[in-house]
Amino acid sequence: MKRLIYADNAATTQLDIEAFEAMKPYLLQEYGNASQPYSFARQPKKAIQEARETIASCIGALPEEIYFTSGGTESDNWAIKGAAFCSHDHRATITTAFEHHAVLHACEAIELLGYPVAYMWPDGNGIVSPEILEHYITDNTLLVSVMFANNEIGSIQPIKELCRLAHSHGALFHTDAVQAIGHVNIDVNELGVDMLSASAHKFNGAKGVGFLYIRKGTPITPYADGGAQEHGLRAGTENVAGIVSMATALRVNIERLNVNQEHVISLERMLLSNINRSGIHYIRNGGGHTLPGIISLSFDGKDGESILHRMDLMGICISTGSACDSRDTEISHVLRAIRIPENLAKGTIRISLGKHNTTDDVEAIVSALKKILL
Repeated sequence: MKRLIYADNAATTQLDIEAFEAMKPYLLQEYGNASQPYSFARQPKKAIQEARETIASCIGALPEEIYFTSGGTESDNWAIKGAAFCSHDHRATITTAFEHHAVLHACEAIELLGYPVAYMWPDGNGIVSPEILEHYITDNTLLVSVMFANNEIGSIQPIKELCRLAHSHGALFHTDAVQAIGHVNIDVNELGVDMLSASAHKFNGAKGVGFLYIRKGTPITPYADGGAQEHGLRAGTENVAGIVSMATALRVNIERLNVNQEHVISLERMLLSNINRSGIHYIRNGGGHTLPGIISLSFDGKDGESILHRMDLMGICISTGSACDSRDTEISHVLRAIRIPENLAKGTIRISLGKHNTTDDVEAIVSALKKILL
């Protein structure tokens, strides 16, 4: 049986054993509903509070500023819609043309309700500079939403500077940090953001759970009506096992952040060096400041879907275009936003390496690319 080489960590990550072990008791023994008043609910309730404190400490937040959700999509929707619906005079939202669809589709939804939205285009390296935002922002802007790092090309945005500019115009600032958190250092106070979205399965936690950081005092409407969970802002019985898993996975990744970064960056350098020596011609997308391990490569005149499927036959998992839109063979909206020529865009793949990848994996990936492209 061929060995599986998983190089699509930007789509999802392997569950850490520590996170798995931490969640097991809340699936099998401590399965009580944390909202109930009897003693059997005390341990789940305590676990949720401890998870809130752990996550807050990992990003420099207060525990009461962490709100648990079902994942990044819900967190993004809540930030966009929750802020807009607080604006009775329909003030504007500004985002970028290459956000995750969770943000873009949420913005389209509020547009249908009469809330104006402006879409900024990044430069050719996938960066939205303060100068670009300056062309769009006014004192009537309610919210600016810019992702921390792009999930397809890895470009890291100047969030601190963008946030400072937004605040100077009286606007709130939200960042979709789903792809970045747990992989680079993020401190919400240093950045100054008002809201931040995260999803556990992107940093070796369980699927189906995430959180939204909401700075204390930020005006926002409830995401779901019902019970009084999450300070009355997000009703629904808590996913205790998932929440515990998420907090454990984030803590583990933050504790090992430097080691993980050095490992992934060394694999990335090895991959690119070996491709360069192979004679394969390519263009790397995303500029010079990208998230460790996310490698978007375009091959002139080639077909990215074909490369993906041939790699799959060799037991190697990679991505092409947006991993969350795998049924769509159209050119990715991200590649369109950075104005990649069509002949290159159609030949684009994304290799995303993680902490569990090895040098043997990198050698196998390059060997497969050589068989396909040379």
